[in-house]
Amino acid sequence: MHKIAKSVAVVLISLAVTACSSKQGEDPAMIKSSPEVLYSQARTSMELGNYSKAVRSLEALDSRFPFGPHKTQVQLDLIFAYYKLDDPASGIANIDRFIRLNPTHKDIDYVYYMRGLVNMQSDRYLFHDMLNIDRSDRDPKAAQDAFKDFDRLVKAYPNSKYAADAQKRMQHLKNRLALYSIKVAEYYIKMNAWSAAAIRAQLVMEGFPGTPSTERALEIMSQAYGELGQDKLKEHTLMVMQANFPDNKLVAQR
Repeated sequence: MHKIAKSVAVVLISLAVTACSSKQGEDPAMIKSSPEVLYSQARTSMELGNYSKAVRSLEALDSRFPFGPHKTQVQLDLIFAYYKLDDPASGIANIDRFIRLNPTHKDIDYVYYMRGLVNMQSDRYLFHDMLNIDRSDRDPKAAQDAFKDFDRLVKAYPNSKYAADAQKRMQHLKNRLALYSIKVAEYYIKMNAWSAAAIRAQLVMEGFPGTPSTERALEIMSQAYGELGQDKLKEHTLMVMQANFPDNKLVAQR
């Protein structure tokens, strides 16, 4: 029994030391600071581009003074700081919390805009961009979510100062999603799944008209219909191609 009691005492002492060490690791000045001082520090850090330090101050404010005078602005600043830190998971979590708690806030259009930007950030692979690697075949879920965010902003708040930029970004996302469908259709071609390839290419024509992938979609449809023995559909596709892309090699071969 004496040995057991001694072991328990050692464990308790270890836990106490760990707790003290944890507290010593925290910034004493931040613990004692008022909400006004903390917020001023956060704003200064953001202006200097030190978003990691800004997040520490803002998170301290958010946890210690959840009903303080800067509560909504703190949440908005956290969203922006996480975006600048390229931390989309934390950004989306804070955005969704803000929307849930402040659905009628005067800056809600900005929050939806930021949600689109953060989702676009999730879709981007900096390493691939730096090496100019084409990864248009990657999972498009984040791009689809970003498109929905911008679409919601434009439809719900057409007069928002963010609406024009959101529309431009939607066009970029349409190009990205159309190219993804082309990659899928080309994969079906390799598998000799001609019907699936034609359907996927048709999706580009219907869902993303006017994108740079349109010409390639028509080429795939023409090839797939030919392989399937759908001569009328192939001829119709070539007519559409001739009207829109008269210099295409398939038109010249008719």
